[in-house]
Amino acid sequence: MKFSLACGDVMPGCTSRFTSTSREQLMAEVGAHARADHGVVDLDPQVVRTIDSKIVSVPA
Repeated sequence: MKFSLACGDVMPGCTSRFTSTSREQLMAEVGAHARADHGVVDLDPQVVRTIDSKIVSVPA
């Protein structure tokens, strides 16, 4: 199983998409993107919950 996230589902207007075989790896990639491209300094628990709720499972 793979996990996928469209950043635009969290940050309207962003066209970045992420896919990984690990939910943890996906979150690490999304966190790095949020810091580098959106200026997010810290992913507080509410932001993490919001991101997590937008992750979808896709067939491998």
